[in-house]
Amino acid sequence: MAFYKILIVDDDQAIRTLVHRFLTKQEYQVESAQDGTTAFVVFKEFQPDLVVLDINLPDTTGFQLCQEMQSYNDVLVLMLSSLCDEEAKVLAFQLGADGYLTKPFSLVELNARIRAMFKRQRLPSNKNFDQLVFGDLVINNTTREVKFKNKIVSLTNKQFDLLFLMANRPGYVWKRLELLVKVFDSENQVFDSEDPIWIGSKNVCDVHISQIRKKIKGCGCNFEYIKTIFKVGYKFEVPGKDDLIQE
Repeated sequence: MAFYKILIVDDDQAIRTLVHRFLTKQEYQVESAQDGTTAFVVFKEFQPDLVVLDINLPDTTGFQLCQEMQSYNDVLVLMLSSLCDEEAKVLAFQLGADGYLTKPFSLVELNARIRAMFKRQRLPSNKNFDQLVFGDLVINNTTREVKFKNKIVSLTNKQFDLLFLMANRPGYVWKRLELLVKVFDSENQVFDSEDPIWIGSKNVCDVHISQIRKKIKGCGCNFEYIKTIFKVGYKFEVPGKDDLIQE
């Protein structure tokens, strides 16, 4: 069974420990961090579905961290703060928060808020998914063109579909079976009764992704946008500022 993953960010160790233990008992996968720097490192590695985020942190603010995390992927954010004034709440929602809970709070209410957020799952209405831009890489779904520094990356239809699908969810780890279902749903549909993967397609994702990487690299790109996750599948990685420096 797959569980939702939650990251708790709070500099108060007592609150952090209490919430961590409680959410673990609710069958969530939980990680925690005491400051912004640690939180962002854990965030990129853990890839949570939701972040419970305190506003007052020793090295940054929850407002700033919320923006940084949501620029990386479209994670849900529940602000947790002792600030109960209307101004703080309005600012939190303006900066991308999906929920706001004031301290002190009950664990029952916290769990109810989290469950409600997962049920409604924020719609990505504020983003233009017809064109995705990651540094010098531009993926245009209207023209079905991919360019790196204005050079055309010549992909096949299936290769484009694979790249566009993964690029819509940066940081998300795609299992090969998920990619097969979404991109190759009408091809090689011969099932293994013990392993529900198309027998004739076990390596099809690997072959196409290898070609995508080769073609992007051939246009002068040194950054690997598609990362291999050992024994699982692949994820699309967003380049950091240092990665954008290309010769």
